[in-house]
Amino acid sequence: MKNLKNKVSKNTIKGSSRRSFMTKLSAGAVATACLPTIAIGADKRLFIREFGKTAEPTELHYKSVTAIAEMIRKKEVSASEVVQTYIDRIEDVNYQLNAVVMECFDRAIEEAKNADKSIAKGSARGKLHGVPLTIKDSFMTEGVVSTGGTIGKMNFVPEEDATVVARLRKAGGLMLGKTNTPEFTLIGGVLGVNSTNNIIYGISKNPYDLDKTTSGSSGGAGAIVAAGGSAFDVGTDWGGSVRGPSSTNGIAGLKPTSVRLPRTGHIVDYGGLFDSWQQPGPMARFVKDLDLLTPIMAGPDFKDAAVVPMPWPDYRKVDIGKLKVAFFPENGIAATDSATIETVRKAAKWMDEVAQEVTEDCPRDLLVELGTIRRELIIGDGWQWLKRATERAGSNTYGASLRERLENQGSVISTAEYTKLLEMQDANRSKMLQWFSQYDVIICPTTSSPAGDINGSYNEESSYMDNPGESYTKPFNTCGWPGAVVRCGQSSGGLPIGVQVVAQPWREDVALAVASYLESKSGGWKEPSI
Repeated sequence: MKNLKNKVSKNTIKGSSRRSFMTKLSAGAVATACLPTIAIGADKRLFIREFGKTAEPTELHYKSVTAIAEMIRKKEVSASEVVQTYIDRIEDVNYQLNAVVMECFDRAIEEAKNADKSIAKGSARGKLHGVPLTIKDSFMTEGVVSTGGTIGKMNFVPEEDATVVARLRKAGGLMLGKTNTPEFTLIGGVLGVNSTNNIIYGISKNPYDLDKTTSGSSGGAGAIVAAGGSAFDVGTDWGGSVRGPSSTNGIAGLKPTSVRLPRTGHIVDYGGLFDSWQQPGPMARFVKDLDLLTPIMAGPDFKDAAVVPMPWPDYRKVDIGKLKVAFFPENGIAATDSATIETVRKAAKWMDEVAQEVTEDCPRDLLVELGTIRRELIIGDGWQWLKRATERAGSNTYGASLRERLENQGSVISTAEYTKLLEMQDANRSKMLQWFSQYDVIICPTTSSPAGDINGSYNEESSYMDNPGESYTKPFNTCGWPGAVVRCGQSSGGLPIGVQVVAQPWREDVALAVASYLESKSGGWKEPSI
């Protein structure tokens, strides 16, 4: 393997590099071409690989979003048939998974009939015409109960959809129901329960092993998509809440660049100190579907003022042969299991077959610093930001995890200390960006291990908000970088292991190109036993 030297993690950044980051960003860090070519060494021939050629499953409910949409357009199957197939699948598996917590089947059936009438007349509503979907219960959905996992919203029926939901429905998507999330997407419901849960709907389970966690907070979404009960779902990611469940449930997921997608209509939406940390993101069984779904949801809605109208680049035009790849199979922060380490190393070897350079390099000290700053910012006001969220929701009763924080506020730091932390965060983000300027993409774990036991017992030093395993995802929320997840391996017990692919700001095309290549090598999503 070429250039797999193990660099020591650094506090300092090189004064100069072979390429200027800003030059790369403006001119395009990765060369594009009409055909997706991959260079194997500078002195070797080029060969052409088509992206997105992972074999389609035979069962309708396991097929990709892309394939289902095309089949409906070509009248190979009706929207009504597809919707009924997914409803049947939900009814077959959800009593075990507890992933879909609110259904709107009757409405979906009626919308499917209308979709079929439109197709018969030669008209399609959009790219998702007739495709069934589910939505994380933290999003507001018109006419369907939307709780965000908190008691104050237990009977709340919104009059309009969240922006991303409205855009998916406008493109022809048909919503089947809502998927389970922890309270406010941030706090688990029951102390000691190591899975997505809340005091309204209970605990969600992993389709590969019902005793294992779904991760969170988009755990219901990850479980039902993996089990073939939904063509896709949309989660939100504040510290790994799309990527973690995607990895644990063996599907593909994307956290886009910060402020690419509007957060309007999410229970923890825009504004405040943590404004840029959270992004909605698609979750599907196949990488190509992430590319289809994200631009449908992206762009300003003139409510979430932070959203930037950036173009969506074509991942099929990325020349992987020119990529410079950094990878780290462990970060020295989380106790990472051997199967996860080996899976990341295997992914790095696959990349070494095609990329220009593959280098083992981890900015460990910067990650530690960023994690420490992040935690201090979260708890520094004595959880008052979270208390305000409960007041807005009208929640007087909470899950045990949330109650513990609100009742034991800890030490409140001074305004001077708080503003200093903000300055330190910005300085760290700059140092992280300088480190990344040497590379085009990072490959690393998504979680420190495959799915753990749901009955994991309570550990005060490793609670949901402070889990060291999340050190693989949280830094990239703070930095705002895009990250894709694709299944690349499994544990000895058959539990999925996803690899995280992180790219520079606004370069989702690079992340998806690499994820697509890894998917072609590993086979990606695999049917669960449920």
